[in-house]
Amino acid sequence: MIVAKQILVATDFSPESDAALAYGRALARSLGATLHVLHAVANPFLRPTFADPGVIETHAAQSLATCLTAEDRTTLNARAVLEIASRPADAIIDYARRAEIDLIVVGTHGRTGFDRALMGSVAEHLVRSAPCPVLTVRHPERELAVPDEKPAATAVS
Repeated sequence: MIVAKQILVATDFSPESDAALAYGRALARSLGATLHVLHAVANPFLRPTFADPGVIETHAAQSLATCLTAEDRTTLNARAVLEIASRPADAIIDYARRAEIDLIVVGTHGRTGFDRALMGSVAEHLVRSAPCPVLTVRHPERELAVPDEKPAATAVS
């Protein structure tokens, strides 16, 4: 039997992260777990940008809030978490420890070669360093996590 009471989905708002959220949501629902959805914003003092850091953080918070439905918040006791970090993987790991997360679900872009060396791999770092199991999800050609079907309404005669 799998026992997980705290499930964390790390998101960068990509299609791969959307797929990971679908898996995390389905797992949380089937296991009766609390769902945490985390986005790590790059620390503006470590990575200079032309954009206003406040605007970036506000936009990230709004995007994060839209990831969760009202049903997520009530049924799964879902929490949106925004972290400021120099390395997203480290922020995810730190939060997983603090919140006693049982499972991390993360999308992976499947980068290889030069792109992976240049961009790094948050998913790979999580798999190697997380304090709990990590489920990596690529944007699949076929979905395993599909919405529950609602029972058809029966007519009363």
